[in-house]
Amino acid sequence: MCGILAIIGKGKEEGLVKELSKRMSHRGPDESDLKITENGHILSHERLSIIDLHSGRQPIQGSKTAWMVHNGEVYNHQELRDGILKHHTFRTKSDSEVIVHLYEEFGYDFCDLLDGDWAFVIVDGDDYIAGRDPMGVKPLYYGLDERGRTYFSSEMKPIADQCKTFSTFPPGHYYTPKTGFVKYYHPEYEDYSKADHELDLELIRTSLTEATRKRLMSDVPIGVLLSGGLDSSLTSSIASRLLAESGKKLHSFSIGLDANAPDALAAKKVAEYLGTEHHEIHFTIEQGIEILDKLIWHLETYDVTSIRASTPMYFLSKAITDRGIKVVLSGEGADEIFGGYLYFRNAPSPVDFQKETIERVQKLFTADLLRADKSTMAHGLEARVPFLDKEFLDIAMLIKAEEKQPKTYDGKEKYILRKAFDTPDNPYLPDEVLWRQKEQFSDGVGYNWIDQLIEFCSSKVTDVELESASSLFPYNTPTTKEAYYYRTIFHKYYPQSSAAETVRKWIPKWQENQDPSGRANAAHVNADIDIAKTSVIFS
Repeated sequence: MCGILAIIGKGKEEGLVKELSKRMSHRGPDESDLKITENGHILSHERLSIIDLHSGRQPIQGSKTAWMVHNGEVYNHQELRDGILKHHTFRTKSDSEVIVHLYEEFGYDFCDLLDGDWAFVIVDGDDYIAGRDPMGVKPLYYGLDERGRTYFSSEMKPIADQCKTFSTFPPGHYYTPKTGFVKYYHPEYEDYSKADHELDLELIRTSLTEATRKRLMSDVPIGVLLSGGLDSSLTSSIASRLLAESGKKLHSFSIGLDANAPDALAAKKVAEYLGTEHHEIHFTIEQGIEILDKLIWHLETYDVTSIRASTPMYFLSKAITDRGIKVVLSGEGADEIFGGYLYFRNAPSPVDFQKETIERVQKLFTADLLRADKSTMAHGLEARVPFLDKEFLDIAMLIKAEEKQPKTYDGKEKYILRKAFDTPDNPYLPDEVLWRQKEQFSDGVGYNWIDQLIEFCSSKVTDVELESASSLFPYNTPTTKEAYYYRTIFHKYYPQSSAAETVRKWIPKWQENQDPSGRANAAHVNADIDIAKTSVIFS
């Protein structure tokens, strides 16, 4: 995991580019380097060293004239080295280097050969190609300046004040000056009518196990983010078993307002059951409010859901890196794949349910994946997401929608995922955790967090300011004081209209209240009466 910056076009001063790249030095605190090609294009890299700690410095040169920068992990790099790239000469042991050799071997048409989470730019003379992984696990932005130079960057920070226009690079695409954007990722599940596969619980279990095994690839210690919910607990259980095969012990990390927070209690129970080296972190509401300004600068979003959930994740990430861990596994994606959010109970039909899971998976890069990347990388921590493995998605997304719908199982969300790991002879988790109801991460750290956050934001925004919000923020106009407060912080750092347009709002369907808190759904067993009944839209 790193930060990359590429500028295609001549005339940009080297010292300025170094300064721009350093705006995201938090993504790569281990080393930094820059290459100006013979044609005047510039590639810069901020490195977090995880694979090949000593010789994996970037930018990396191919066999001839091509140079490359890469952010992310290629899990099948050894297979590629030993197979279709075996006749190439490698300069490093880094997983990144296979990308430039695939370009040399196949030209533009190679992204589908990569199994991993990545964003890259390759420059070869005046030709170049940029690409982003299928789900958008790794962030990438692109833009144009007033002189027609093209920019690619892991975050908006280096390019927002340099480009006249910029945008989010679409996942599952590559870009070249000859082809424009090309969609290379065409999974069968994007057609909702193809979801007709019979349920195979063993296949769910084995494929998720293999997805987790891939993501244990590292030359540094690995931990898990353990909220005590189903998704992170399953990830922790699988990883714990896999590491035990080589005599290693898993480090698990949880966070809450105090030891009695819903997630903290559940996480402790899971950690004790699995025998992990568990670390419980606490933060105060005052501390959370205090870092909102810095957090929004890091996140590059004003989305309410992302900010609420990123605050505890930000504190947790710092505590993890302070303990020398550089990589963690996280549970993002399961709720989208299996319809785990409580509002999915209200889907009018199996077709509507399936369409919503597809849309939610496709838009993960605008919300949960953005949060998972930027709140962790604010402290140089890489988050890996087994549920979004390509092979696992091909299996899980094509299961009949009726098999996923909560109403098929008396309202129990993600029933088939739970059942796949309900193995009495060799239990993965305690029953009370395996069958625990869904909590939003921002709720699970302690219900007072969101309540007092809303109260604080309301005290900072007047009724008059909110009523005139559309004149100041005509795009995605905030409709609550909480949303308005976040938007003003975002606007302070990213005032460009292009910046505002990169943000997408997350609004649950099929429920009267549009607040993204899990407690806003009447199905929540601990639903707050006021939150559950008040109809408020957060943008």
